[in-house]
Amino acid sequence: MIKQAIIPLAGLGTRLLPLTSVFAKELLPINGKPGLEYIIQECIDAGIEEIIFIISKKKMMIKKYFYNDKFYKDLIKKKKDTRIINEYKKILKFKKMIKFVYQNNPRGTGDAVLKTRKFIRDKYFLMLLPDDLIVKKNCSKSMINTHKKYKASVMASMSVNMKTVSRWGIYKLNKKLNKTDYLINGVIEKPSLKDAPSNKAVIGRYILPKTIFSKLKNMKPGKGGEIHITDAIQLLIDNKEKFIAHSFLGKYLDCGTMSGYINSSKEISKLWNYVWLELAMLD
Repeated sequence: MIKQAIIPLAGLGTRLLPLTSVFAKELLPINGKPGLEYIIQECIDAGIEEIIFIISKKKMMIKKYFYNDKFYKDLIKKKKDTRIINEYKKILKFKKMIKFVYQNNPRGTGDAVLKTRKFIRDKYFLMLLPDDLIVKKNCSKSMINTHKKYKASVMASMSVNMKTVSRWGIYKLNKKLNKTDYLINGVIEKPSLKDAPSNKAVIGRYILPKTIFSKLKNMKPGKGGEIHITDAIQLLIDNKEKFIAHSFLGKYLDCGTMSGYINSSKEISKLWNYVWLELAMLD
């Protein structure tokens, strides 16, 4: 069973400037609550029991969000507002699940993963990238089901327009296992249209094996002076480790750019309006 998840949060969020000059991008509100809370809830609904946040000293705002007890206690003492009490109870529930580790130098997602190696107990763990929201269906839960079925590492996949493949990591497909799952030979980062082996793109959900730490530990920085998780994954695939690209059924929202962030708020607002309408019709 997959019981631990890691979420890299140390990035500076430059694509969301000027908002991120003073605010952690993961706490920016999306339809009334921080984007990070959608990711946490996805983990909970998928059966995750512990979440490890990788942050930097520049992102201590995230830790304060979960450790702001005095603020809530003082407010509740004054107001006794049910909404505030429920918010505090939710924060306390989240806090029980969360550990913090630190990546103070931005050396890539691979380095962020490596920071968690002392805390990962089981053979496999889940990683979620917070820029990628997946709504309507729980992507992590369906990936865990695929992992159980094939006893393999799993990465989320989405079909993209061939004209846009140079913006994505693209899977090299090996064998189709069923309607939603492919065995893969590797990933090519941002290939040209001519070099793209498929139109199946990598999305920020991964079930990774604990063996990835030994690869990351010995890796030298690659492009941009960073340690790339895809390079470590390729090494594992070359060593006959099984990786599956899983096509999820939910709706993908990119929160990592200004236009994507604005669109995500609109889309989630529409979704909640639809849910409330359905509930009203049931009444």
